[in-house]
Amino acid sequence: MVLGALLDLGLKEEGLQRAIDSLGLDHCRLEVREVRRRGFRAKHVVVHTPAEKHHRHLRDILGMIDGSALTASQKELATRIFERLAEAEARVHGISREKVHFHEVGAADSIIDIVGAALGWDTLGIAHAYASPVPVGGGTIRISHGEVSVPAPATAELLRGVPIAPSSIQAELTTPTGAAILTSLVSSFGPIPGIVLEEIGCGAGSRDFKEQPNILRILVGEMPEQHARCAEEKDIWVVETNLDDCPGEWIGHCFNRLLDFGVLDVYATSIQMKKNRPGVKLTVLCSQTQIAGVESILLTETTSLGVRRWPAARRTLARSICEVNTPWGPVAGKIAKLPDGSPRFSPEYESCRKIAAEQQLPLWLVYETAQKAFDPNAAGQLLDSENKSPR
Repeated sequence: MVLGALLDLGLKEEGLQRAIDSLGLDHCRLEVREVRRRGFRAKHVVVHTPAEKHHRHLRDILGMIDGSALTASQKELATRIFERLAEAEARVHGISREKVHFHEVGAADSIIDIVGAALGWDTLGIAHAYASPVPVGGGTIRISHGEVSVPAPATAELLRGVPIAPSSIQAELTTPTGAAILTSLVSSFGPIPGIVLEEIGCGAGSRDFKEQPNILRILVGEMPEQHARCAEEKDIWVVETNLDDCPGEWIGHCFNRLLDFGVLDVYATSIQMKKNRPGVKLTVLCSQTQIAGVESILLTETTSLGVRRWPAARRTLARSICEVNTPWGPVAGKIAKLPDGSPRFSPEYESCRKIAAEQQLPLWLVYETAQKAFDPNAAGQLLDSENKSPR
């Protein structure tokens, strides 16, 4: 349904097929056609794949994505969706995410769904995403582990912290794959924000329900500057806890778990607690959909007995990824657009560190050379082309 809506918005079928072919999945093809659901038109996508008997681990799927023809940003998004899915499956089954056997969601059609969603989202240049409460349906379904109630365990885990919409339909309306895509793309759930509506994409599900049209709609528009600023300032949550009896090694491990989970930032502050005991305040910045997962990690990996959370306003700069050429090779970095419109280039540490180690150079020299290689005029044009308007 997501692929259908993105194709309806203008994503090219040929480009999507080329990306699928580059994953190394043999004999997989798309069939796209226009259908009616309760009288309304929409694009329906069928993924034709050969029968598969083996299951895949996360590392297998991430290797396929890494070796594909996707761009760096598309690979990052597809990887983030699958890692989110792996975290949910791991929590449901009580194992590490590396040991998760992907069954239904590791099949070729689900891989194509997720990779196609990442490709389409990036290609269409959508900067911010919002969604209504999510209908999950009702009844029971049969999966590889047997018969389970709707929502399936992984779907429910992925939708922690997300508002659920009531539905009388006795069928699965939201799958783990759909929930992983949705919660990875969407920053908040609620009413439609103030946009100037420009395009509408409709994707159809395979079933045609009597109760309602089985259609997913994506509304795309330009957000006025004041609304865009408001949206940027509301998509962040602060979650924190105080620790005075937790070993430093445990805190370091918790840091890594949180960063692997994909939070925006983690930091520790030295504090003085009751009975004059030195302690650590552990603070996490995350999206609304990550709150439940963040709290679970903090309460599981530390000695914390409780956490605090609240929404925080923030303002972000428009940014873009780029490379500059140095005598020792390209250096990756980010360009940020300052409030006065001028660009600022920041070399990436890992890119500079790698060159410094390979060439046996001081790290500061690589940084300085990369800064000098930066062209502000070309950077300004790149930022303008990539950030014309928030969609």
